[in-house]
Amino acid sequence: MSSYRLRSARLHEAAAARGDHSNYAIAKRTGLNQTTLSRICRGIAKPATETLLTLAAAYGLSVDELIDRSVGSQVSDDAA
Repeated sequence: MSSYRLRSARLHEAAAARGDHSNYAIAKRTGLNQTTLSRICRGIAKPATETLLTLAAAYGLSVDELIDRSVGSQVSDDAA
């Protein structure tokens, strides 16, 4: 199974451009749980496909722009 993680800096850059300057604001705009979003942004959990699609749609990004596939460290199997 391939390893990947959220490019949280890219997400926060796109979110800030829309006026969302915190995980709380991102969670509010997307309907995602703030704790789940925080875990994903910190690399503790992998984002589920649905979560990636939600974030991409909310901020006009592609899923490829949101994920880093070159992660060498293990990320928890917890799906968001």
